[in-house]
Amino acid sequence: MSRKTNRKGRTEPVEHFAKLTRALMETPAWRTLSTTAMALYPWLRLEWHGPQNNNNGRIRLSVRQAAKKLGVSNDTAARAFRDLQGKGFLVVTEPAHLGVEGAAKSPTFELTELPLPHSEPHVGRMLYRSWRKGQDLPVQKAAVHNPDGCNGKSRTLSRKPGRDVTEFRTNSTRLS
Repeated sequence: MSRKTNRKGRTEPVEHFAKLTRALMETPAWRTLSTTAMALYPWLRLEWHGPQNNNNGRIRLSVRQAAKKLGVSNDTAARAFRDLQGKGFLVVTEPAHLGVEGAAKSPTFELTELPLPHSEPHVGRMLYRSWRKGQDLPVQKAAVHNPDGCNGKSRTLSRKPGRDVTEFRTNSTRLS
């Protein structure tokens, strides 16, 4: 939490808040959002550092972090992210990936309501204004690099005494 100094020179905590405008909330795109997506949007706004330290386009909030903040499952939080993307409130600027040290990095987002750093004019793209019913914008989903979850390990196909058949999977082989 940041602090500011009062007139006596003492530091006081400054409350962090997210501004939601009536103009945003009265758009058709907002009205069709799921309630989870509506609840997620202020959490994303809280990750924005403000106009002086504009980090729009580099906002990070993972699905797991969002699920914990909202008190929902990871699948529900992921659907909320997709809903915000489809309605034009959110754009993925960099997909999730593993960092150099092997630590996962969540995707980075742009909130289209807010301006990007050093953009002219100083307003956001507001893609949600062009949204129409039945015409969702493209949604970037996380890539599934290991859909079977086997990590190159073997799987036993049959368990007859003295006759174990093991199939080693590669990326091109898939079990039914």
